[in-house]
Amino acid sequence: MPKKIKKEMLVTCRNGRCKLAIMEDGDLAEVYIDKASKKSVVGNIYVGRITTVLPGMSAAFVDVGVGKNALLYLQDLVLMEDGSRVKPGKIGKALKQNDTIVAQVTKDPMQGKGARITTNLSLPGRLMVYMPRSNRSGVSRRLPEKERERLRKLSRGIRPEKGSVIIRTAAIKAGKKDLQLDLEYLLEQWRETEKKIEKTKPPSVVYSEPDLAVRVIRDNLTMEFSRVLVDNKGEFKRIRDYVSTACPEIKNRVELYKGKEPLFKKFGVNRGIEAALRRKVGLPSGGHIVVDKAEALTAIDVNTGSYTGKKSLEETVLKTNLEAAVEVVKQLRLRDIGGIIVIDFIDMEKEKNRAQVLETLGNELDRDRTKTQVVTLSELGLVEMTRKNVTDGLVETLGKSCPRCEGRGLIFED
Repeated sequence: MPKKIKKEMLVTCRNGRCKLAIMEDGDLAEVYIDKASKKSVVGNIYVGRITTVLPGMSAAFVDVGVGKNALLYLQDLVLMEDGSRVKPGKIGKALKQNDTIVAQVTKDPMQGKGARITTNLSLPGRLMVYMPRSNRSGVSRRLPEKERERLRKLSRGIRPEKGSVIIRTAAIKAGKKDLQLDLEYLLEQWRETEKKIEKTKPPSVVYSEPDLAVRVIRDNLTMEFSRVLVDNKGEFKRIRDYVSTACPEIKNRVELYKGKEPLFKKFGVNRGIEAALRRKVGLPSGGHIVVDKAEALTAIDVNTGSYTGKKSLEETVLKTNLEAAVEVVKQLRLRDIGGIIVIDFIDMEKEKNRAQVLETLGNELDRDRTKTQVVTLSELGLVEMTRKNVTDGLVETLGKSCPRCEGRGLIFED
């Protein structure tokens, strides 16, 4: 049976900006920062105008009013009421320049590229996600099979006349009435959005995601959390009111922090963030990992460092790799690294040891809410994986590359 993890959420607000941290067994696991200069637009729905159709790329550029034109790929295009998709190679027939289109942002603009959008719209609630243009319902795979089957039966009894729902992990132990209330709230949101769509000219936003604090609590807060600590009275009342409506059974777990020491300092969050900005991260036994970000991928190298082991080279390498598998996932979550990731574990001779490292990596990734896909560990110790890329990540959120060395960390001689 997996070890039960103590989970807490910390919310600190200053000058109208909030930062949230998720702690697991006292260690910083995830951090969310409201960046004043660049608000996330992920989840927002826009009425946009098609500027260019690119048959050769099976894509189109769409002006949604958020800087550079957004990119709509063929696989993200849903046109029919029944949720059917456009056949490959037919995007030029389905879309025309200057057409109006309703789309939702799935990836923020980053690294000079425009936002990524889809026409398969979704409205997230605390217990479910409502998709007005889909006819495929489901239940989160993160839930135990017995609970999934129970929720499937309940969802059949509240199925909307139009669209479909995906039951979220937070719905564990939820009753039919809880699901019904969540669905009614989402259906009302969609009705309001439809009214705006009918009256709006492109490019315009017709649905905006809530601010950071409410969004993170909606998407993350479950019965697993022992408490939510908030250091701002106004934000505490707002969060408490939201939780009282969305999840009344845990409203008393939302607490106002009254300590004199700053909340993030008290729990070591700032120290954890500073560590996450370093290239080199230590492992418990003396080894370390090195994280290097390139334009198209992130490379993570595993080293034994000062750890020399006691029995044999294979045992030393195995222990280092196992510790690295845990730390790598921790850093992926904390830094919110997305895209292609290559992990260079230390070579191991025994197949069973390679399998153990891969299993450990998979178990740790089960705790990651962001979608990942792992390719088998090779004989050279390489793991290739992908992690859904939604935001710029922690490093880019907190700062920007040095304009002189372009982020390479070089001191140029005159």
